[in-house]
Amino acid sequence: MATFISVPLKKSSEVDLSKPLTKFIHNTYPSGEEQNEYCRAADELNKLRKSAVGRPLDKHDSSLETVMRYYDQLCSIEPKFPFTESQLCLTFTWKDAFDKGSIFGGSVKLALPSLGYEKTCVLFNIGALASQIACEQNLDNDEALKAASKYYQLASGAFSHIKDTVLSSLNRDPTVDISPDTVGTLSLIMLAQAQEVFFLKATRDKMKDALIAKLANQAADYYGDAFKQCQYKDTLSKYFYFQEVFPILAAKHCIMQAHAEYHQAVLAKQQKKFGEEIGRLQHASDLVKTVSSRYDEYINVKDLADKINRALTAAKKDNDFIYHDRVPDLKDLESIGKASLVKPTPINIPLSQKFSDLFEKMVPLAVQQCLNVYNQRKAELINTTIAQMRDATTFVNGVLASLNLPAAIEDVSGDSIPQSILQKSKAIIQQGGIQTIDQLIRDLPELLQRNKEILEESLKFLDEEEATDNDLKSKFKDRWQRTPSIELYKPLRTEGDSFRGVLDRAIGADAVVKERYQTHREAIAILCKPETELNAAIPSANPAKTLQGSESSHQEFSKMKQTNSEANLREEVLKNLAVGHDNYIELVANLREGTKFYNDLTEILLKFQGKCSDIVFARKTERDELLKDLQQSIAREPSAPSIPQVPSYQNAPSTVTTNATSSIPTPAPRTVFSGKQPPPRPPPPTVPAGGPVPASSIQTTNTTSAAVSITVPSQPLSTTIPTQAQGPPYPSYPGYPGYYGMPMPVGFNPYMYGQQGMPAYMYQPPSGQAPYGSQQPGYSYPQQPFYPPQ
Repeated sequence: MATFISVPLKKSSEVDLSKPLTKFIHNTYPSGEEQNEYCRAADELNKLRKSAVGRPLDKHDSSLETVMRYYDQLCSIEPKFPFTESQLCLTFTWKDAFDKGSIFGGSVKLALPSLGYEKTCVLFNIGALASQIACEQNLDNDEALKAASKYYQLASGAFSHIKDTVLSSLNRDPTVDISPDTVGTLSLIMLAQAQEVFFLKATRDKMKDALIAKLANQAADYYGDAFKQCQYKDTLSKYFYFQEVFPILAAKHCIMQAHAEYHQAVLAKQQKKFGEEIGRLQHASDLVKTVSSRYDEYINVKDLADKINRALTAAKKDNDFIYHDRVPDLKDLESIGKASLVKPTPINIPLSQKFSDLFEKMVPLAVQQCLNVYNQRKAELINTTIAQMRDATTFVNGVLASLNLPAAIEDVSGDSIPQSILQKSKAIIQQGGIQTIDQLIRDLPELLQRNKEILEESLKFLDEEEATDNDLKSKFKDRWQRTPSIELYKPLRTEGDSFRGVLDRAIGADAVVKERYQTHREAIAILCKPETELNAAIPSANPAKTLQGSESSHQEFSKMKQTNSEANLREEVLKNLAVGHDNYIELVANLREGTKFYNDLTEILLKFQGKCSDIVFARKTERDELLKDLQQSIAREPSAPSIPQVPSYQNAPSTVTTNATSSIPTPAPRTVFSGKQPPPRPPPPTVPAGGPVPASSIQTTNTTSAAVSITVPSQPLSTTIPTQAQGPPYPSYPGYPGYYGMPMPVGFNPYMYGQQGMPAYMYQPPSGQAPYGSQQPGYSYPQQPFYPPQ
C-alpha cells in the first residue's frame, strides 16, 4: 500500500568556475601566497560543482552530502565575489526537471547569469535527492522510518525555501519546475509523506488508536491540500510527472481517511459506541472501494479493504444480535482530531556537517569595498598634503628667484658664475638635461593614443552586442525575455564616460606642461651648457672688464658706473636661470607623473576591457542558449498548414470580361453546382447474360423531370442524386464500381496531372466506369460504348 512519490533531479550544463574566479582574484589581490591560495580554492570549487551537478548521483547519503557542500560553498562565496551581469558574469544553464522534451527539440531550459539562480536549482536538487533517498528506505525497521521522515521533511523545507526566495533571486520568470506554485505543491507532498511515515511508525509501535487516528487524519489533510493545489494550477497538468502524481494523491487522501476512520471506530468500540463504530467502518469501506474502483492500477488496497470489511461484518453482527445501537449518519459523526508531528526543515547554512569554507580567509566584498574607499581616501589626503607642500615650495622659490637669492649674495665679483647657479646647472645635467624633457614629451602622445584605442575597443564590444540584442528583441518581441543590453551596460558606459573625461583632462594638463616648457626652455637650455659656456652666456657686471680692450674714457666709465645696465641685465639672467631650474625640476616631475598616470591608466583600461569582453562573452553564451530554446519552443508549437491562395476567379462572379489589351488570358469558369436540383444522372444499364450491350440500347434523357427506370435483378436502384461535393454514396452492383466525379476539361484545368497531354475529345473513362449522358450541361462529349468487365 505504501506508494511514495519522489522528485526528479534538474540537469545542468557544464560551467567553468575556475577561470573567471581566478581572473578576478588576479585583478583584485596582490600576487603572493594569499593569491595562490585563493586560486587553488577556485579550482576546488570547480571540481566540487562537477561532482555535485555534473554527473549522475546515487540515491545515497554521500551524494546528498556532496550537493549540500556545494550549496554551502555557493552561499559562502556569494558575498565575496561580485556575481553581477556587469562584473563577474557567469551564465548557469539548467533544464526543467519535469519537461522531457519532444521529437521536435530538447526539454525546456533556462540560462541566467545569476548566482541566485544557481543556488535555487542546487537547492531543488537537494530536495529532489532527499525525496529519492527517502523512497529507497526499507520501512520495516525504526531506523529506516526515522531516516525517511527526516529526508521528507528536508525535501519539504528545501522546496518551501525556494517558494519564498525564487522570485527575488531571479530577474525574470523561472521555469515551471521551480516556480512558487510548483515547489509549494511539492513541499506539501513531501510533508504529507513525512506525516504518513510517522503514522506507519505509530501503527507498528501499536500506539493508542486515538493518536493513530489523528496522525492519519492529518496526513489525509496534507494529501488533500496537495491534490487541490495540483488541480488549481493549470501549468502542472501538462507534465507527465504530475499526471502520474494526481491519482496517487487522490488515493492517498482516501486511504489515510479510511485509516483514520478505522482507528476511530476501534476507539468507539472501546467506548461501547457500537453505532458509531459501524458508521465509521462503513465510511472507511466506502473510501477504500473508491480507491479500488478508480486508482487500483496505482495503489493496491486489498489488505486494508479486507481488514475493514472483516471489522464491519463483525460489528454489524454484534449490533444486530446484541447491542441494537442506532447507526448515526456520516454528517452526525464527530470530527476526528489532528496531530501533526512534522514540519519543513528550515534551510540554515551550513547544511552539510562536513562543510569547510574554501575561501575562509577572503573578506566579503563589502569589506573589500570599504577597504578600497579607505585607501582611496587616504591617498587623497596624502596627495592633498603633497600638493600643498609643492605649492609652498614653488612660492618660496619664486620669492627667492625674484630677489635673485642666493645668487645676489654669492655674486661678489660680478663676472663669475654664482655657486647656487652652478649647482643648479649640475643638478639639471645629472637628470639628463633638456633631452629628458624632450623624450618625455614625445612619449606622451603615444601613451595617450594607446589608452584611447583600448577604451574605444572596449566600448565597441558593448556597441556590437547591444546592436545584436536590439535586433533580436525586435525580431522575437515578447519572447526575448532577458535584461536588455542597453540597461545592463549603463554602469559600464558610465565608467567609460568617466575614462573619457579623465583622458580629456589629461590632454589639457599635457598642453599646460608643454606651454610652460616652451616658456622656460631657453633658460633650461643655458643651464645644460658646460661651465665655460654657461659663464659666457651670463652678462658681466664689472664695468672695467666691460671696457677692457677699448679706450677707456673717464666720462663713459662714470656714466656706466652710475647706470650699471650690465649689472641689471646680469641679475635678470640669474633670476631666469633660477626660475628655469625650478621649472625644470617641476616639469620633469610632472612629465614622469603623467607617464606613470598613462601607464597606470592602461592597466585600469585593460581591466575595463576585460570586464566588457567577459560580459559580452557571457551575453553571447546566454543569447545562444536563449536562441536555441526559442527555436525548440517554436518547433514544438503546432503550426497552421500552408493553404495556397484561392484563385481570384473562384471568388469573383462567374462573368467573363474581355479585354483586348490584357496579355494574361482569362481562365474559363468552372462548372458550379447550385442548390437547385441537378439534371438526372443516366441510370445504369441492364447487363444481359449474353454479352456486351450495344450503344443503341442505352436509354438517356436530357430533361430534368423525366426518370428512366431500369430493373436490376435482386438490387434496388437509388434515385437520390447528390451533389459533387458529397462524394460517392451510390450503391454498387456487379459491373458498376460506383460514382466517379465528372472529368474536368484538360484544356484549362491547372490541377490535372494525369491527362495533361491528352485532348479532351480523346478522354476515356477508366475501365468499369459508367458513361455519362451526352447532354450534360457545359460539356458535350461523344458518347462512348460501355463494356462491362467479363
